[in-house]
Amino acid sequence: MFRRAVAALRSVRPRPEVELDEVRPPQRLAPWTFALAAEVEGPSGELATGRLVLLHDPDGDEAWGGVLRLVVYARAELDPEVATDPLLPDVGWSWLTEALEACGAAHVALGGTITLTSSARFGDISGPPHTHDLELRGSWTALDPELTTHGEAFCELLANAAGLPPVGVAYLSHRKSG
Repeated sequence: MFRRAVAALRSVRPRPEVELDEVRPPQRLAPWTFALAAEVEGPSGELATGRLVLLHDPDGDEAWGGVLRLVVYARAELDPEVATDPLLPDVGWSWLTEALEACGAAHVALGGTITLTSSARFGDISGPPHTHDLELRGSWTALDPELTTHGEAFCELLANAAGLPPVGVAYLSHRKSG
């Protein structure tokens, strides 16, 4: 079952803007683990990064409600005007739930958190003086070891977090006339 699940995740072919790679998984969360990392740059330069970790316990886990658990971590840079929107946590969570639904990733026991952070740099630390980020942590139990749709949902989550338009829709930038 675990090998079939890993093969399905390896078969995911994301859209061109999504860089997807295998990474070393955490070792002590379950008897069997596998992980992918992704990075996406949005049309205005916003960056979204994330990890998708597959946990497999052949004996099952009562809290999981199954034997295959997926854990996602995603981080997205935000524009300052978006960062103060009181509905932002709900929007961030919808990136995950809508991606799972749109990709047809059958699951149970979905839960997680959204964390918003604002940072200010001072002194000799390089980088922009102020940054705003959204972090999403979530997990769910897959109902089937065919995890291609779950991997596709992970890529879709990051594309949404980076502000990419849906596949087939062109992004129109605002040009200033001079």
